Parts: sequence; C-alpha cells; structure tokens
Amino acid sequence: MEFSEVIKNRYSVRAYKSVPVEEEKLEQVLEAARLAPTACNRQPFKFIVIYTAGKEEQLKRIYRGSWFAKAPIVICACAISSESWVRADGTNYCFIDLAIAVDHLILAATNLGLGTCWVGAFNVEEARETLKLPPDVEPVIFIPLGYPDDKPGAKHRKSIDELVRYEHY
Repeated sequence: MEFSEVIKNRYSVRAYKSVPVEEEKLEQVLEAARLAPTACNRQPFKFIVIYTAGKEEQLKRIYRGSWFAKAPIVICACAISSESWVRADGTNYCFIDLAIAVDHLILAATNLGLGTCWVGAFNVEEARETLKLPPDVEPVIFIPLGYPDDKPGAKHRKSIDELVRYEHY
C-alpha cells in the first residue's frame, strides 16, 4: 500500500474478527515499532504481547469495552522513564519515544490489513497487577490487534490552516 494510503486508511477499530493474527504479521508490526526513532536511540519502552484467548475476564478488568478482549491480541506499550533521554529542562522523552514507536506499529498493522485502536483510558493498577509490571515500568497504551470486523466512520480532523503556522505563531 502507498504510504499516504496507509495514513488515510488507519482508523480506530472497535470490532475484531476471531481470526488469529499470523505470527509473521505480529513480528512485522513489532519490528516496525523497534525501528522507530527515539531520543539518543535509548528505546525506553517494552511491549507486552497478550494472546487474549482464555484471558477475556482479566482483560475486562483492565478495560471494560466489550470489544477490547475480542481482538486476538492485545499489546501493552509500557514506558520506562529511567531509561529515557532527559532534556536539560527536565523533560523526559520516554512518552514521546513510546508514542512514535506505537504510531509505527499501528501504521505497519494497517499496511498488513490489521486493525488497531489506541486505548489510554484503562485501569492502571489492574494492568500493573495482571501483567506483573515492576514499579519502574509504566503501562501507557493498550493496542488491540486483529482483523477488523467493522468499517471506518468519518474522520473529523482540523484543516491544515487551523494546525499550521509559518515563520511565527
């Protein structure tokens, strides 16, 4: 798929077919995340791949949306701030680096015919407990991954004129 088409075709999928994701495709989306640029090449993150079969009740405690655990795979993207580059003013880049990696992952998934959805409104404590996360690992985003069983709705985006300024604000 042409890159501009990948960007246009990506949408937040909230219904998944029960078809398993091929390991080769899973490896490709994880590789896309691994290759994402990060500040000073630190890669201050971990991805936890969860095969949902048999774990539906645990996953419902993390996120209550009925569609969430129906994806064959859910990936938890975690930040590790202690491993990140920190700007002189104290800004820690772990969340920026993780967002770039997740974006690479979801665009690669779209290119492979898979669907994803960024899920940030989840129960952090339940995620920590279920995934046995160490204290310095922060769950940031959950990404269901599977074959879409819905159609994209209209995307509402601001115009370029509303978002871009040239030379000054």
